[in-house]
Amino acid sequence: MQSVRLPWPPKELSPNSRAHWRRRHAASKSMRRTAHILCLEAKLRAHADGDIVLRLTLHPPVKREHDRDNGLARCKALLDGVADALRVNDKRFRPTADFAEPVEGGCVVLEIVEP
Repeated sequence: MQSVRLPWPPKELSPNSRAHWRRRHAASKSMRRTAHILCLEAKLRAHADGDIVLRLTLHPPVKREHDRDNGLARCKALLDGVADALRVNDKRFRPTADFAEPVEGGCVVLEIVEP
């Protein structure tokens, strides 16, 4: 199983955010680029065809209730960066997201599950 630790997406990327489109775009662009670089450094690889099963473990920065759907939607820019690094279309991704214990600053641990 391959894995990489990615930063926690900023609040502007939450579906419930009321951020201005320019701030949301800047945050999205930054997260996509960061995920791309970290995945290249981790030397992640994907199989040539078929679905790519991704397991996302979300470690929020604070301990409070989080909506699982919003957690996964918040990671859209990260998944786009992973797709860029793997050189695949993100429609092949089959992501699942689970929340875990909070860590300082928050993070997302992405694992590629081998078929």
